Amino acid sequence: MISSFARTSLRLVLLSLAFLAMPAWSADGAVPEGPAVMGIPLEFILFALTLLGVALFHNYTFYVGLTGMFTIALYKIVFTGFKTGAGLMGFVGHLGHEWVILANLFCLLTGFALLARHFEKSHVPVILPKYLPDDWKGGFVLLVMIFFLSSFLDNIAAALIGGAMAHQLFKARVHIGYLAAIVAASNAGGAWSVVGDTTTTMIWLSGISPGEVFEALVPALVALVIFGIPAAKQQHAHSPILKSAHAHTHVDWARVGIVGLILVFAIVANVTMNLRFAQLADSFPAIGVAVWAAILLTVGVRRPDWEVLPETVKGTVFLLSLVTCASMMPVEKLPLPSWQAAMGLGFISAVFDNIPLTALAIKQGGYDWGFLAYAVGFGGSMIWFGSSAGVALSNMYPEAKSVGQWLRHGWHVAVAYVISFLVMVAVVGWHPHAPHKAGAEPAAVSQPAPAAATAPQ
Repeated sequence: MISSFARTSLRLVLLSLAFLAMPAWSADGAVPEGPAVMGIPLEFILFALTLLGVALFHNYTFYVGLTGMFTIALYKIVFTGFKTGAGLMGFVGHLGHEWVILANLFCLLTGFALLARHFEKSHVPVILPKYLPDDWKGGFVLLVMIFFLSSFLDNIAAALIGGAMAHQLFKARVHIGYLAAIVAASNAGGAWSVVGDTTTTMIWLSGISPGEVFEALVPALVALVIFGIPAAKQQHAHSPILKSAHAHTHVDWARVGIVGLILVFAIVANVTMNLRFAQLADSFPAIGVAVWAAILLTVGVRRPDWEVLPETVKGTVFLLSLVTCASMMPVEKLPLPSWQAAMGLGFISAVFDNIPLTALAIKQGGYDWGFLAYAVGFGGSMIWFGSSAGVALSNMYPEAKSVGQWLRHGWHVAVAYVISFLVMVAVVGWHPHAPHKAGAEPAAVSQPAPAAATAPQ
């Protein structure tokens, strides 16, 4: 007997084929504008409904995400088309433009899930209590470690390593507020380093000096204190840290070596492709391939926990569906650069993929790049699916897949973002740069002002 889900899917396919027979573009080849509600394109409304569905039906996020992606894709195929063309072929061309990002994310999320299991089974997390305070300060020190790991590792890897350590240190009872803090620590740590996050690497490769984003260290450290202390106290009340290491625990140095090799492969691939083969980096998922090459090369040394892959793949496909939805939004321009606009981009990045946001900002120019890096890098921490690190960690801890619980118990992350950003405005000051990309349209920018004069009222 055919299941109801299969029957519904069949109806959708037949309906899609019927729609595909309809003309999508006008005769002169111009891309028609779709309907709008109060000036808001329908694509944004469909995306907002998808995100609302994720928030309300957190037990069915996988199906909500896929439904939203197929609905938006079908709408654009039929009515508006894509920059790459009309109808189904336009959609295929769009996916051809996005496939490198999607492939890299898929490989990184699945590969780093196996890395986290290698790290957990190395028993390093078990002996950590010997070196950490045995009260709430132990949880805070762990967040500090994640913060600095993420400054030179991918933030997904830092979050998963932190999650693996927390699983051992807190006897598998990790508070949702502390999970939010782990994600926030990994994102904040990567926001001030050009090798710590994809967005900061994009800024670097566009011709901006690495020192321009280093100023984001100021708000990142402030945020770490603001969200880290409440989160550590939440965790201590929920499940205190182990007071002592197991007496006869031995570190599996082979697994530690595998973790190190995977990370080295990822870092080398990232730096090599971006510095020596920049054009090829846009057409080949080198980082993801490098991670899996290291995993497969070490299978004979220690067997990976392949059992974690089914649930990880499900969570990864969910994230990719949201990234694909975001890539189909008709975002042609951003507001004029200002610290207020940059701050707003942080809130947007909690629900909108920060990679296209960063690309648009680079093209527009006129930003203070440290402000932009911090906003788009840390802002996604406010919701569990707002960053790839959050989605990766929620695969390890499924109870985190609730927007309501995340906001309720991880309130300190949003508070930390607002306060730390305003501290950056007051201490560092907004110093915008003129558009630097060839062919970039001039953008109106505010004049640099002394730090004291730029503080918000």
